[in-house]
Amino acid sequence: MRSLVVLPTYNEAENVLPLVRGVLDAAAELEVLVVDDGSPDGTGELVEDAMAGEPRLFLLQRGAKLGLGSAYLAGFRHGIEAGYDRILTMDCDFSHDPRYLPDLLAGMAHHDLMIGSRYVPGGGIANWPLHRRALSAFANVYTRLLLRLSVKDCTSGFRCYRREVLLHVNPFDVRGSGYSFLEEMVWRVARAGFAIGETPILFVDRTRGTSKINRKEIWRAAWHVFETAFRRAPVTRVDRR
Repeated sequence: MRSLVVLPTYNEAENVLPLVRGVLDAAAELEVLVVDDGSPDGTGELVEDAMAGEPRLFLLQRGAKLGLGSAYLAGFRHGIEAGYDRILTMDCDFSHDPRYLPDLLAGMAHHDLMIGSRYVPGGGIANWPLHRRALSAFANVYTRLLLRLSVKDCTSGFRCYRREVLLHVNPFDVRGSGYSFLEEMVWRVARAGFAIGETPILFVDRTRGTSKINRKEIWRAAWHVFETAFRRAPVTRVDRR
């Protein structure tokens, strides 16, 4: 199995190389693609220098900040064209700990999409204030109810997709970005009849760098979920016979 971890970055110079090392040490099958949106702090240059001594590390340098959903799509396209069997996504701020990567990979033996989840038994959140915990919990309940999903953590970006899933649900037609991209993707995968699993993680708020989430993105995601609830998923159901 060839597995690619997609790391979207913007101004993550403090985190990117330690995280890449943690990912590569987590499992021998993993390779890393950093999708950098022209970070002015030199994130891309650090990765480019590190590539000289690490054959499992790759860089896709983009000229401007194009958004999280767009970065995921760029990573999916690279992974599909390069023939990877599994494509993973995670944050580059250590809120997603590389030590959980083997659990995601192990879950793929019985699932088509695995999610690192804060809201299943054993999962949790550290260092978040009460209002952020409440907002995240509400967003997931809201998404599950409107989109009729059984997934507990619909907004987690810590995921592992089977290649065939991405080919089937056509992520390049997803209308959302950021959180709304994540919510629509899990909706498409579930509606197509693929098996989705969750493994517990402890989500730890970043200690270095600056969060990219803002209030506008949160409201945009809420509206996108509402719109999505009233349209039909443009995918067919998987034939499991």
